[in-house]
Amino acid sequence: MNLDDLVTAIVLVIAFYLLFFIGKLVNDFLHKEYNLTYELVERDNPALALAVAGYYLGLALSIGGALAGPGLGIVDDLIDLFIYGLLAIILLNLSWFICDKIILRKFKISDELIRDQNQGTGAVSFGISVASGLIIFGSVTGQGGNIWTASVFWLIGQIMLIIASLIYNLMIPYDIHEQIEKDNVAAGVGFAGCLVSIGIVVGLAAERDFHSWEDDLAAFAAIALSGLVMLPLVRLLTDKVLLPTVNLTDEIANQEKPNTGAAYIEAVSYIAAAFVISWCV
Repeated sequence: MNLDDLVTAIVLVIAFYLLFFIGKLVNDFLHKEYNLTYELVERDNPALALAVAGYYLGLALSIGGALAGPGLGIVDDLIDLFIYGLLAIILLNLSWFICDKIILRKFKISDELIRDQNQGTGAVSFGISVASGLIIFGSVTGQGGNIWTASVFWLIGQIMLIIASLIYNLMIPYDIHEQIEKDNVAAGVGFAGCLVSIGIVVGLAAERDFHSWEDDLAAFAAIALSGLVMLPLVRLLTDKVLLPTVNLTDEIANQEKPNTGAAYIEAVSYIAAAFVISWCV
């Protein structure tokens, strides 16, 4: 690395953290119902900590999509970083509201995080932010696209997350909203793994260079749909192969103390399968 490359890297890192700070301020502004420092330090709120950690990780992924790829020169790179970085901040915060109004529509996320310190809700919020961050990363990465292609692929990705949440609720024998509202952390962890896995598949599908809507949408849809097909198959394999001596549903939803460890295995199974699909297609 020569001196010019080093200077460029330092400038881009500073610009990245400036955008990251803007993303934090936007999130703080949109969630005036709580004081983050008070909740984390005075109330030791683990549910909000999970949700905020997921947002920050999703934010890093979202802005990082504007940094990935070949450099075009310091000026052009900075222009692209700020245009797509600001777009990424907007899309990530919109993703959170989609989760609040549609994916977890049967209750208000902020009430569960602040009033009840519900870690199951925190886990799902973590999952949706990371999944959306992966989708945004893929949507703004690659050559040939623009802010409109990035926004369309993000929107399709959000639709895929909504469909995945519906499929997940259909394939499990319990109501995911009911279990999460009952402070079932295990149920939230398993659901979060499902969402992250779809984010991985959709994000990597969107990462390809853009050529035309006709060609790219067809390929994108085929790969994304494979992720949806994966969910029930992985649930079955986790139940019958990875945890053959127990019933996954009983461990997560039918015990007095839900088994969070079993939910971690379920969540990781979805995420691992998503990587396998992404590597193979």
